[in-house]
Amino acid sequence: MSDFPVVGDMQASAPPVGLALSRAGVTGVHKAIRIRRGDHEILMAAEIDCTVDLARDQKGVHMSRFPELFDEAIDDVVLGEGLLVEALADRIASQIVRRQHALRAEVRIVARWPQRRRTPVTGLTTQEMVSLIGIAAATGEGSRRVVGVEATGINACPCAQGLVRGRAAERLAEAGFGDDVERILDLVPIATHNQRGRGTLLVGTAHDLDAEDLAGIVERSMSAPVYELLKRPDELHVVEHAHLRPRFVEDSVRIALKELLDAEPQLDDGDFVLSRQVNLETIHDHDVVAERWGTVEEIRGELDGGPPPARQTSLEAWLGAS
Repeated sequence: MSDFPVVGDMQASAPPVGLALSRAGVTGVHKAIRIRRGDHEILMAAEIDCTVDLARDQKGVHMSRFPELFDEAIDDVVLGEGLLVEALADRIASQIVRRQHALRAEVRIVARWPQRRRTPVTGLTTQEMVSLIGIAAATGEGSRRVVGVEATGINACPCAQGLVRGRAAERLAEAGFGDDVERILDLVPIATHNQRGRGTLLVGTAHDLDAEDLAGIVERSMSAPVYELLKRPDELHVVEHAHLRPRFVEDSVRIALKELLDAEPQLDDGDFVLSRQVNLETIHDHDVVAERWGTVEEIRGELDGGPPPARQTSLEAWLGAS
């Protein structure tokens, strides 16, 4: 006979306060996953968050069962065919709804994806890391999923550049350059302060999208891409390119959404899009951020000249409609 007392299902017992919880689960679970990108499969390190809605009469969630379900789903992927990251999130969320008898489950996976590319002038091979994001929400009736990326670039500040240009024009005029001032300023990149930026693009759709295409949209929305490896000719190219295309944090968000909808005309009106840009300031002791979210119909309508929607559909609301 065991010396240990038999413990009942504590999670299913009544809580001290009868109040439903919006989320309960686990966060920061680290796993290795195999993801399909085009014709290739890549083994990636991923971080997984998973939560469920908790009823008012249930004390807790079976937290220890989450990693077990993760392992089962991931083993299927590693041993079998690789999946898209958003499909893996969908699979885990749907399994948790069935196995935990939850009303709703939400899963977020962020994997670090190595991209190989060449430097712009010398053509050297370099590896850049992009965050690959998969989000899914599932209920007993169905699921919705989101694919996205987060990539790094550089933004050159238009405001400071305008001030520098104005002061340079005054100095050139004082030095006697007269009618040549504007021509000189058009030929020479004008100084400004730079901001390393992190751009995020999320798309909620049943269509399969290529994460590499999304990463390209994010990088092009900024003044210039950045590279881990740069020789001097490459460095000159990046700096000149950035200063010839100055952009605010707000510019990057708008440009990314427009390019996405231009590049992906198959997206349905009810699909979801979100663009977020965070710039790490250099001359201020704070960072700057801009975001826009909504359905494809909301964004397209405004880009076509229509009025802004009375209410922009958020990611939470869109996932909640699953």
